[in-house]
Amino acid sequence: MNDPQFRRQLEGYGLTTASILYRIPDHPHLLQEFIWQEYDLFPEFPILNRFVAFWKREIEGALHSIRVAHNRLITPAELRMIGAEFRLH
Repeated sequence: MNDPQFRRQLEGYGLTTASILYRIPDHPHLLQEFIWQEYDLFPEFPILNRFVAFWKREIEGALHSIRVAHNRLITPAELRMIGAEFRLH
């Protein structure tokens, strides 16, 4: 159980996808799309907010809009403890 992504899912993180539209610095009338995907917490989205702050601080392309989709891949109903484990050799 050393997979950090699985551990994050058990802690309540879900897969978050953001479609970021931004203006191309040399041609501000054109929009470009950037897809960002990471495990994040709904509804605060602290990791996405850090990325957007980084973008505003370090990247020249002005943000136009951000569309976010989020899905918890593991829900409490899907995870349950088992009473025994049997192995066949």
